[in-house]
Amino acid sequence: MAATELEPADNERAVVPRVDTAEVPSAAWGWSGESPRTFRIAGWFVALALLAMIIGNHDGRVEDLFLIGFALSIAGLFIYDAIYRRRPR
Repeated sequence: MAATELEPADNERAVVPRVDTAEVPSAAWGWSGESPRTFRIAGWFVALALLAMIIGNHDGRVEDLFLIGFALSIAGLFIYDAIYRRRPR
Protein backbone atom coordinates (compact mmCIF):
# COMPACT_ATOMS: atom_id res chain seq x y z
CA MET A 1 0.00 0.00 0.00
CA ALA A 2 1.36 3.43 -0.92
CA ALA A 3 2.08 5.96 1.81
CA THR A 4 -0.72 8.23 0.61
CA GLU A 5 -3.46 5.59 0.66
CA LEU A 6 -5.73 5.24 3.65
CA GLU A 7 -6.19 2.02 5.53
CA PRO A 8 -9.78 0.90 6.15
CA ALA A 9 -11.10 1.69 9.60
CA ASP A 10 -11.57 -1.11 12.09
CA ASN A 11 -15.10 -0.94 13.51
CA GLU A 12 -14.05 -2.42 16.85
CA ARG A 13 -11.89 0.56 17.78
CA ALA A 14 -13.33 4.06 18.07
CA VAL A 15 -10.00 5.90 18.10
CA VAL A 16 -7.15 6.04 15.65
CA PRO A 17 -4.40 3.82 17.06
CA ARG A 18 -1.51 5.67 15.47
CA VAL A 19 -0.87 9.04 13.86
CA ASP A 20 1.61 9.22 11.01
CA THR A 21 4.56 11.32 12.17
CA ALA A 22 5.18 12.47 8.59
CA GLU A 23 1.82 14.26 8.68
CA VAL A 24 1.92 15.36 12.33
CA PRO A 25 5.56 15.71 13.49
CA SER A 26 4.60 16.49 17.10
CA ALA A 27 2.91 13.06 17.38
CA ALA A 28 6.34 11.52 17.91
CA TRP A 29 6.47 13.25 21.31
CA GLY A 30 2.83 12.57 22.18
CA TRP A 31 1.68 16.14 21.47
CA SER A 32 -0.94 15.25 18.92
CA GLY A 33 -4.48 16.30 19.75
CA GLU A 34 -6.25 18.97 21.70
CA SER A 35 -6.31 19.63 25.39
CA PRO A 36 -9.84 20.82 26.22
CA ARG A 37 -9.22 20.92 29.96
CA THR A 38 -6.26 23.27 29.48
CA PHE A 39 -8.33 25.49 27.17
CA ARG A 40 -11.13 25.68 29.73
CA ILE A 41 -8.75 26.59 32.55
CA ALA A 42 -7.12 29.26 30.37
CA GLY A 43 -10.54 30.63 29.38
CA TRP A 44 -11.68 31.00 32.98
CA PHE A 45 -8.34 32.65 33.80
CA VAL A 46 -8.86 35.17 30.97
CA ALA A 47 -12.41 35.92 32.16
CA LEU A 48 -11.15 36.57 35.70
CA ALA A 49 -8.27 38.68 34.36
CA LEU A 50 -10.77 40.81 32.42
CA LEU A 51 -12.78 41.37 35.60
CA ALA A 52 -9.59 42.25 37.48
CA MET A 53 -8.89 44.98 34.91
CA ILE A 54 -11.91 46.88 36.19
CA ILE A 55 -9.71 48.02 39.06
CA GLY A 56 -7.58 50.62 37.38
CA ASN A 57 -6.87 54.26 36.80
CA HIS A 58 -9.56 54.94 34.17
CA ASP A 59 -12.35 57.43 34.86
CA GLY A 60 -15.06 56.34 32.42
CA ARG A 61 -17.43 53.43 32.90
CA VAL A 62 -17.57 52.42 29.23
CA GLU A 63 -14.38 50.40 29.67
CA ASP A 64 -15.92 48.63 32.65
CA LEU A 65 -19.00 47.68 30.62
CA PHE A 66 -16.87 46.22 27.83
CA LEU A 67 -14.70 44.26 30.29
CA ILE A 68 -17.75 42.88 32.07
CA GLY A 69 -19.45 42.09 28.76
CA PHE A 70 -16.46 40.17 27.38
CA ALA A 71 -15.96 38.31 30.67
CA LEU A 72 -19.64 37.33 30.77
CA SER A 73 -19.56 36.16 27.15
CA ILE A 74 -16.52 33.95 27.84
CA ALA A 75 -18.16 32.57 30.98
CA GLY A 76 -21.40 32.00 29.05
CA LEU A 77 -19.58 30.02 26.38
CA PHE A 78 -17.94 27.80 28.98
CA ILE A 79 -21.21 27.26 30.84
CA TYR A 80 -22.92 26.36 27.55
CA ASP A 81 -20.05 23.99 26.79
CA ALA A 82 -20.39 22.31 30.20
CA ILE A 83 -24.13 21.79 29.67
CA TYR A 84 -23.65 20.59 26.07
CA ARG A 85 -20.99 18.04 27.09
CA ARG A 86 -23.36 16.49 29.67
CA ARG A 87 -26.19 15.93 27.21
CA PRO A 88 -26.29 12.45 25.70
CA ARG A 89 -25.96 12.41 21.95
